[in-house]
This record gives sequence, structure tokens and C-alpha cells, in this order.
Amino acid sequence: MTSVPGLTKRLIVGRPVRSDRLGHTLLPKWLALPIFASDALSSVAYATQEILRVLAVGGLALLYLTPWVALGVVVLLGVVAISYQQVVHAYPGGGGSYEVASRNLGPLAGLVVAGALMVDYTLTVAVSVASGIDNVISAAPALNPYRAPIALATVLVLASVNLRGVRESGKAFAIPTYAFIAGIVATIVVGALRYLNGHPPVAESARYTIAPHAAGLAGLALVFVTLRAFSSGCTALTGIEAVSNGVPAFRRPNSRNASITLGLIGVIAIVMFGGITLLAIGAHVRYADNTCDLVGFAGDCAATPQRTVIAQLAAAVFGAGSIPFYAIQAATALILVLAANTAFNGFPQLGALLAQRRYLPRQLHTRGDRLAFSNGIVALALAAAGLLLAYKASVDALIHLYVLGVFTAFTLSQFGMVRHWHRTLATERDPVARRRARRSQTINTVGGVLTGVVLGVVLLTKFTEGAYLVVIAVPVLVLLMSAIRRHYDRVGRELLPQRADMILPARVHALVLVGRLHRPAVRALTYARATRPDTLTAIAVSIDEEDTRRLQEDWRQWDISIPLTLIDSPYREITRPILDHIRDLRTAAPRDIIAVYIPEYVVGRWWEQFLHNQSALRLKLRLLFEPGVMVTSVPWQLASAEVRGERLGRAGRQQAARSSLRHGAVVDPEQI
Repeated sequence: MTSVPGLTKRLIVGRPVRSDRLGHTLLPKWLALPIFASDALSSVAYATQEILRVLAVGGLALLYLTPWVALGVVVLLGVVAISYQQVVHAYPGGGGSYEVASRNLGPLAGLVVAGALMVDYTLTVAVSVASGIDNVISAAPALNPYRAPIALATVLVLASVNLRGVRESGKAFAIPTYAFIAGIVATIVVGALRYLNGHPPVAESARYTIAPHAAGLAGLALVFVTLRAFSSGCTALTGIEAVSNGVPAFRRPNSRNASITLGLIGVIAIVMFGGITLLAIGAHVRYADNTCDLVGFAGDCAATPQRTVIAQLAAAVFGAGSIPFYAIQAATALILVLAANTAFNGFPQLGALLAQRRYLPRQLHTRGDRLAFSNGIVALALAAAGLLLAYKASVDALIHLYVLGVFTAFTLSQFGMVRHWHRTLATERDPVARRRARRSQTINTVGGVLTGVVLGVVLLTKFTEGAYLVVIAVPVLVLLMSAIRRHYDRVGRELLPQRADMILPARVHALVLVGRLHRPAVRALTYARATRPDTLTAIAVSIDEEDTRRLQEDWRQWDISIPLTLIDSPYREITRPILDHIRDLRTAAPRDIIAVYIPEYVVGRWWEQFLHNQSALRLKLRLLFEPGVMVTSVPWQLASAEVRGERLGRAGRQQAARSSLRHGAVVDPEQI
């Protein structure tokens, strides 16, 4: 019979998958695209909105800059996508920006990239979920007070789905991703056809004006606002690097399939972002940082949120309240939420690679029952949930933390690739290969310069709005990872075998701890005697005179030949007198080994653990720090433990039988 925790785990995660089935989890292109594209494609759902929000600081006067800012984002998006195709081919083993920076710019640059990516992945989950909830609230404003609880529940569902494995999560997310692409493309196409027919769509906010916060901007102030709008629009690039981190997850030839998938993601993202922006300009969409800045807004601006740009375009093209409107809102909300799936794939992969290189705890390199890096998935879910709670699932509050981390990784990765191609050209003699390398080097140089400029712009324009937290977080993560690596290196050096370790101890002194003479104590005595130590002594701490006399009488009555040593404890302590006794033995014979045998109860119910073994647990914890002392627990199973053991054994035999049947073995029912 399966336990309740085990049954719950199976319902959430599914049946365990054998290690030799890892190859069957590799992804074809049609399934890899929704897994790796959800973040990059979902970014276009709010990138245009972010541009309009920043330009609204000048009222309606600065909206003429929208197409030029969007054009800059489109150019950058194309360059970065092509640049990362070079990374995919050069480093098919995965690792993406971290691997490139580590190999070509040194370990420190690699750690900076790793820290930036971990921050970016966490923010991707938080921003994507918060933005998805925004679109849900655009269709159902009554849910606005429950924004944070809905966001936390969404993160829990995403983590649960990803714990079932990459392939399973890809199947679950494929339909929403393709539905979002179809919905946005349909909106763009129908909107364009309406323009050609002379009935252009008009947004519900077209009649609003925007109260300017800075009228008559010119000179450096205008440049600053334009650059700020550009840096906000660059959220459209987030997630574009995800494919380079997960190349090993593709079917072979994995680098070719990953490159094709990355190219498709880039083309789709450019078409969708460009189409949404042009449609928003033509429909005269108005979007402000504060709803109350929209002059003419119907309703209570302090309580009613404004509709997202996507919602306004869908309403203008298909009609508010129509079936296509709700379908597009549902698809947009789903893709924004599922964009977090890219992070749930990338973060655990990166964490596993860093753990393998001893920069993070080794547990992050362990695969779970479904061959996913479960510990990394759980860690990411907890970090994102903390952010959503801290910022109350507000996109406007979280978006200022975004982009800086990913553009740090972009820039260092591109300059790392420039160095990679420089090294290749130094040894390559084939003219065709050299031309190919020079072309790739030029692409990565342009990409590095552009992303470096954007990094500076983002840092300049968003520093005071929250980006400073990322500037603090990345160095802290780098210092933390460096400290973990130093710890593992130090422990590794300490654990190297020495010749002195091969020398046998002079003698082994066995000490059996007894409180009273009962069956667990007798088992510990017989087990200790079976190990044939040089000396064997039973020791007891004398706290109560009556208990001590009873123990001595039992000892004589049962005629136990093992000597009993009583340790006086005037202050009624147990642990300290035993430690003092052991230290005296060690001082008298430093080359001897002390083997301490502690009888312990094995219980079957969790609450019984609080009623037993507390003294033994405290003593064991202290003895672990004593050199030359070995601690052995001698278990005694109580009746409740035997019942549970039989139940677990029966469940194990049934599981083995099911596994054998799946692999074609013949099982005798009488053996189950």
C-alpha cells in the first residue's frame, strides 16, 4: 500500500523514469519551439506596451518616436538571434553564454554571466506570471484584488508540470504557444485587411489624451527618454538566448536543430513585435504608467486597471466581448504565464552545470524521478514566489529589474565569441573555414557592440528605478559561488588519501552506551562483541541512584561478562560526562580508535520520533566532531516500525513486479 506522501508525489510528478531512458526525452523541433520560444515570443506581448508607457511621460507629443524605437529593437533582435546561432554551432554541449564566457574570458566572467542569468531566469518567471495575470485581469477586472495569490498558485502549477520532465512540459505548453502565435498573427492580418478596406481599427483609448509629466522635452532630456523607451522595448529580447543553453535537449544533430529553432524564434518574434507595434500606432493606442494620467478614462482610475495593449488591439480588431477577443486574451495570458517555462528549463540546466563544476551545491546536479533537475526547479519556484510576494505581482514594479541581467550575459557572450573566432583563425588554414569564421566573428562583434550599448543604456535609465538591485545581486551571487567553489576545493584537498591513513590503529576500544538493561541494549552489546574489538566496555551515566542500583542488579542477575563502567553526573547531564570520558581515553592513547555503539529505537509513526532517541541524537551530533571516534547506531524496531516495514516491503515488491512486466519479465503472482 503506497503512503499518502508517496501517492501525492506520484500524482504530481508521475512514475519514475529509468536513467537509460534519458535519450527518449530529447526534443524534436516542433516540440522544442514552444519550450524554448515561450519566453521570447511572450515578450512581444508587453514590449510595445513598455515603449508606449515610457513615451507617455511627454503626453501625446512623444508618441511619434514609437516606430523608430521599435525599429531599433527589431534590428537588435535580429542581430542577437543570428549571433546566438554562432554560439549554438560553436558550443553544441550547451551552457550558452556561461560556457562561452568561461572558456574565452575566464572563470570570473563566466560567473558574472551565470549570476546575471540566474537573476534573469528568476525575473522571467516573476514578470511573465505577473504579466499573464494582468491580461487575465484585463478580461476579468474583478480578479484584481487577488493578483498575488493567483500568481503564487500559477508558479506552483508551473513547477509541478516541469517536475514531470521537459518532454511532458513541452507537450503541455505546445498548444498554448501555437495558439498565441496564431492569435497575434490573426490580429495583425485582420487589422491590416481592415486598413486596406478603409475601415481601420480604432482602440478604445484613442479618444483619451495623456497628462504629460514633462512637457516640451528637447535636447538631452529627449534623448534620455528615447533611450529609456528603447531599453524598455528591449524586453522583447529576453529569452532569445535560451536555445543556446539547452542544445543537448534537442534531437541529433542537436546543434543544427537548435540553430533552425532559434532562427524560427527570431523571425516569429520580429514579425509579431513589428506587427503589434504598427497596429498599435495605427489604432492610436494610449497607455500610461498611471491610469489616472489618461484624461477621459471611464471609471475609477484608482481602482480600475487600464487594458493591456494586446487587449485593446484585440477589442479594436474583433470587438470587445467577442469570442476572438476572449480567445486572444486567454492565449496571451497562457503564453505569458508559460513563458516562465523557458526559465524552468534554463535555470535547472545552468544550475546543474555550475553544480558539476562545484560552484553551486551538488544537489542541483541530481536528476529527479522524471530525469528533470528537480532541485533546480524547486529553487527557481521559491525564488520567483518570493519576488512576486515582495512586489505584489506588479509588472510595473518588476519590469525595472528586468533586462539588465540578460544584456550582461548577451554582451559578455558576444565578446567571448569574438575571442573564440580569433583563436580559431590563428590555427585554421582552410580558406572556406576561415571565411566562415571571419563572417561569424563580424556578426558577434556587431552583436557585442550593440548589446554593450544597450547594457549601458539600461543601466543609465533604469538604475534608480530598481536596476540597482540587480547590480547588487549579481556580485553577491558571484561571491557566493566563488565561496562554494573554494569550500569544495578545500574539502577535496583535505580528503586526498595520505600514506598515514593506511596505517591500522593500535587498538580499538568499543564503548556501548546503556541506560538500562533491555533488548536494544543487549543487541548493541552482542553486536559490539561480534566486531571483536581489543577492549569492550559498557558505560552508563549515573543520574538517579535508584536507576543506577537497578542497572547494577540486572547486570549481576543476567551474569553479563562485559564490564560496566558508571560515570557520575552531579549536574544530571548525559552528553558532557560521556564526552569527557572519551577524551580521557583518547588522551591516554592517541593512536587508538574509540568505537561508540548507541542503541536506538526505530519507530513507524512520525510523532513517536519525538518521544524517543533525543538523548542519542544529541550525543551523536557531538561525537561527530570528536577526532578518532566512530559512532555506530544499533537499531531496534518497535512494533509500529515492523508494521510499516512490512507495508513498504509489500509496496516495493509490487513496484518491482510492475517494472518487470513493463520490461517483459514473467512474474509469479505468489511471490508478490
